[in-house]
Amino acid sequence: MNKKYFRKLWYSLSAKQRFWVRYLYYLPADLKDKIKGNRNKYIPPRGAIYTGSASGADKFLASSKHQLALLKSEVNLQPADRVLDIGSGIGRTAISLVEYLTPEARYEGFDVVKSGVDWCNKKIGRDFPNFNFTYVPLFNDLYNNSKGKATEFKFPYGDSEFDKVYSFSVFTHMMVDEIQHYLTEINRVLAPDGQAMSTFFLYDEANEEQIASDEGFGFPVAGDGFRLMNSKVTSGNIAIHKDHLEQMMSKAGLEITRIADGFWKGTPEAKEYQDIVVFKKK
Repeated sequence: MNKKYFRKLWYSLSAKQRFWVRYLYYLPADLKDKIKGNRNKYIPPRGAIYTGSASGADKFLASSKHQLALLKSEVNLQPADRVLDIGSGIGRTAISLVEYLTPEARYEGFDVVKSGVDWCNKKIGRDFPNFNFTYVPLFNDLYNNSKGKATEFKFPYGDSEFDKVYSFSVFTHMMVDEIQHYLTEINRVLAPDGQAMSTFFLYDEANEEQIASDEGFGFPVAGDGFRLMNSKVTSGNIAIHKDHLEQMMSKAGLEITRIADGFWKGTPEAKEYQDIVVFKKK
């Protein structure tokens, strides 16, 4: 099936239906993994993974270690840091951080998918008491049908509590007003000398026409400083103009220190699929 039409069909499903489709699709592989003993205590079965690749334990762990390497290289993550994971998912990054962060460090993560938060607290939080995961019932038309608004959500942490704040593939699934609010909250909870890193789909005049017309992975729906992959699922995938993101950062009291283009748009030396943005307080 053409990727464009498959994605359109996928976005036509409700959040609950998408979870069930993934569960049933990967059920045979999960049963095979269980029989062969190809499981890891802290890694969920394929059918429970709702973001990123639903790969087996080995590839999931490799992806986790890759994200840890990015945090170390891009924001100089240290073993004793206080860390906030925005969109902690089902623990993809956390399972590597448990080996890197010291018991004196602090990890907090939050997510809009309760099953992921419950898994992480049951498997990771139980063995590592300095790791805590929080469920936030916010509406996202890709993952959660709750009535809570991301634009009104206050991160459940105090001011300047974290040395490092990061998110992987979160701001690619939120609308710009929601992202703007999250950036303001990041500024509030980030320590004065802290650093933050998030991934985005970014574009400018040089590649806007290309991403607008790409049949495989394109953003044909134009907005004010952003483009959408699907007009009916506004949190499905969003790309933001680089200039617009800089304006959003500035409005939130933040400044971008580095952008590393991802290989989603053909950057051969890229470290990550999405574009990496490193930023700090002004």
